[in-house]
Amino acid sequence: MARRFSGRYSPESDAGDGNEAGGGAFHGQRRTRAGGRVNLLFLAPAPLALRAFWQDPQGLAIGLSAFGLMILAAWLTREGILAQEAYEARERARRPAIPRKLFASVLTGAGLFLGGLGPDTGLAGPAIFAGLGFALHLMAFGPDPLRDKGLDGADGHQSARAARAVDEAERHLAQMAEAIGRTGERALEARIERFQATARRMFRAVEADPSDLATARRHLGVYLQAARDASDKFAGLWARGRDLRARADYEALIDDLEHGFDALTRKLAQNDRAALDIEIEVLRERLARDGLSPED
Repeated sequence: MARRFSGRYSPESDAGDGNEAGGGAFHGQRRTRAGGRVNLLFLAPAPLALRAFWQDPQGLAIGLSAFGLMILAAWLTREGILAQEAYEARERARRPAIPRKLFASVLTGAGLFLGGLGPDTGLAGPAIFAGLGFALHLMAFGPDPLRDKGLDGADGHQSARAARAVDEAERHLAQMAEAIGRTGERALEARIERFQATARRMFRAVEADPSDLATARRHLGVYLQAARDASDKFAGLWARGRDLRARADYEALIDDLEHGFDALTRKLAQNDRAALDIEIEVLRERLARDGLSPED
């Protein structure tokens, strides 16, 4: 009997259910810049490797070294772009610990310098190639973020604590996705993506008001760590035998977690509104005492 095709992106697939609560996994997401031009960087040094095998042993070593430096530069560029996108997505964030794109520019220049060396060439030509490669790479992909964002001022310490807690929570989410990715089940991967979107809305609320960290700390740490461990154990159990009951229990756990994170996000928003109402009322009372009430 023929069956209707249903997949992750089908109109009637389960993955679409997340649209009712916040627009699904891709709500508020932007297309990553770690593609296109970055992928070309992995292909660009291929001629260096091919040419190296037609050289003497010294030329072979130099050519393969240049190829390796260029591949490492491409990888650092991609990682640097991903780190910058994570930095830009947050209201408060620490600068990347390693300026990956800057190092990639340096490695690109070094790779072009080695690639330009030859038995009959001097150092001027390779040096020009190196300088151009460094400058063009830096212009094409830009520098890394070099300053912390939103962590200065009177609440800088509290903001830094919130940023560290969110960084830890993001690691737990990534490890959850990695564990479920091992199962090869696209529906489960889509389910985890929707949970990640819900959790990150709560992360953004904590970053916007770091005073909420005390309320959300258990969700950012204990709950996500337990969810990560449960994901890892489920992935191992699913690999040994496709236990449908274990899958149902795991999906129920993710549902409960998602409802909990969504409820906490709404609670934090209500607390912010209540705090604003209190500030407005206090200000009105002060204006009235000073004889500056609008009603006068």
